[in-house]
Amino acid sequence: MSKLFETTKLNGMTLKNRFVRSATAEGMAAEDGACTPRLIDLMAELTEGGVGLIITGHAYVTKRGQASPAQLGIYDDKLIPGLRAMVDAVHQRNGRIVAQLAHSGMLAIPKLINSAPLAPSAPPLMIGGLVDVPLQEMTIEDINETVEAFGRAGERAREAGFDGVQIHAAHSYLLSQFLSPAYNHRRDAYGGGIENRAKMLVEVVQGIRERVGEDYPVLVKINSRDCLEGGLELEDSIQAGAMLKEAGVDAIEVSGGTFASGDLMPIRRGIATEGDEAYFKAEARAFKERISLPIILVGGIRSFSVAEGLVNDHFADYLSMCRPFIREPGLINRWRSGDLQKATCLSDSKCLRPALAGKGIYCVVEKRLRDKK
Repeated sequence: MSKLFETTKLNGMTLKNRFVRSATAEGMAAEDGACTPRLIDLMAELTEGGVGLIITGHAYVTKRGQASPAQLGIYDDKLIPGLRAMVDAVHQRNGRIVAQLAHSGMLAIPKLINSAPLAPSAPPLMIGGLVDVPLQEMTIEDINETVEAFGRAGERAREAGFDGVQIHAAHSYLLSQFLSPAYNHRRDAYGGGIENRAKMLVEVVQGIRERVGEDYPVLVKINSRDCLEGGLELEDSIQAGAMLKEAGVDAIEVSGGTFASGDLMPIRRGIATEGDEAYFKAEARAFKERISLPIILVGGIRSFSVAEGLVNDHFADYLSMCRPFIREPGLINRWRSGDLQKATCLSDSKCLRPALAGKGIYCVVEKRLRDKK
């Protein structure tokens, strides 16, 4: 049997295979961030399709951290019943699901949060044209309140029955902004060298761990590099990863890029050959060689043979995918059945447009094909 279908454990969480559905902005929540039947049905479909571990779309831990319309929320106890219904749908199908906890920082939409977005540094940041709105530099009090909000969100996730949590510290969201010298120009204990720039993330991990206990899986998604001039580079990211291990993290998902990174964005288009796949594999191997934690690799994986090689050759322990499951929720079952043709995803990223607009994520190409029938 392929190693990809081995049963493994992450801090007591039993996984039936090494395939992970990476956090994907679904745009299917209610206006207040509550879970909806559409989201529950999606998670059930992914579980039935054979995914070993589902990571939810990024759930905002405070209202001021909301990134897009119809984004899932985990900022209030009132949201727990809906989240529990999502978890139950997965568990009834013998699946596992982790809640991704996030704060968008400078990427928050002012009209949604009714205030200026929070950021590590105050001046408008025009890197790649990404942000051109006034930002509010976070005070120490703001940082402490946000760390506390992550901790409470972790507690809610455990109460709702999630099998673990993942902290989103990638793709230029708030914790990624603190890690990045391109965005973090602070001169206090949260700015400067990587030990300081990683301080808030470490405090978030510690705060969640204190609330959920030692026996609860806590994962982190981190940029290996920002692929941006003056941004986070691999050596600093690995140092941050070592700090995360010391703080009690159980696994690290290795990604990279920001929405200002041009062709080197986290979600890249035109993945046509096996050579285009797994575009952060060298960075994942660097993490694996230097940090004794399970490594999850995300980024352009489309072929079973590539996935198998990544595990067999010790680039990563788990393989994480996003867009392939939008078109083919049953991809893993297909591969397990012996049909090893690559994912049918075209990597055109058209699926993200309706999701970020709050209209719900779907494969645009697949819908057009269905509509023609």
